[in-house]
Amino acid sequence: MSPIRMLAVAAMACVARPALAADEEIQVYQDEMGAPGEIGLDLHINYVADGDGRASYPGEESPLHRWRFTPELSVGLGHGFELGAYVPLATLAADGTPRTQGAKMRLKWVAPHGARGFYWGANLEVGRVSHRIDQNPWNGEMKLIAGWRNDRIVAAVNANLGFKISGPASAPAEAEIASKLAYRLSPRVAVGMESYNGLGPLSDIHPAGAGHSTFAVLDAALGKWDVNIGIGKGYSGSADSTVLKFIIGVPLR
Repeated sequence: MSPIRMLAVAAMACVARPALAADEEIQVYQDEMGAPGEIGLDLHINYVADGDGRASYPGEESPLHRWRFTPELSVGLGHGFELGAYVPLATLAADGTPRTQGAKMRLKWVAPHGARGFYWGANLEVGRVSHRIDQNPWNGEMKLIAGWRNDRIVAAVNANLGFKISGPASAPAEAEIASKLAYRLSPRVAVGMESYNGLGPLSDIHPAGAGHSTFAVLDAALGKWDVNIGIGKGYSGSADSTVLKFIIGVPLR
C-alpha cells in the first residue's frame, strides 16, 4: 500500500469510533520547522461548547464552556531541530475566572526531506500544570510524526505516548493516534479532517473505552498570518461533545 493510501485509511478509520477532552493544543504535528534562529509564535485557542462538564477528580476545573489560551513560542535550532515553549497554559472558566495553569517545553526533530513526498520525525514535550488541570503536576508526551504531501493532498499521522513524570495519582502511560487528511483548494487554502483517538493504557489497549473526536478543519494563509480553524465532535468516552479550536500563526516580522 502506498504511503498516501496508508495515511488516508488511518484518518478515515477513526471517524466512526467513539473524543479526547480538549487539551491546551489540538493539533496534528507535521513538518513545519523554523529556520535556524527564526522565532515563531502560534496561539492555540479552544472552547468546549457542549459536553458533560463534571469534574473527574476533586478540584478539577470543569471543561464545559471553558476557553483555553496557549501561546507557543518556538525557535529553529538547525540540523532539523526546533525548541518550543507553551507559556502560559491559561484558561477562562465558565464563570469568567481567568487562571494560569502551568507551562510546557518541547523539542521537535524532523528528518531531511523534500517539499513533496514522505517525511518523518518526533516531538518530546515535558510540562508542569496546576491541580485544576491534572492530578499529577509533571507529565510528558512523545509524538512520532509521519506525513506525505503533494500539490493537492496533505496527510499526516502522529503516534502519541503520554506519561506521568511525578504526582500522587496512578497514571499508566497511554497511547493515542492523531491523524489529518486535507485537500488544497489553492496554494493558500485547504479543507480537511483531523481525528484524535485514544487507545487506552499501554498495558491494556482498549480503544472502544478511550476518548475519540473528529474535527472538520480549514487551513488558510491570510497574508503573513496562518490559521487553522476546526469544529469537533466528541464520542463516547469523552466529556466534551462539541469543541471549537483555532491555531493562529502570528507573524513576528
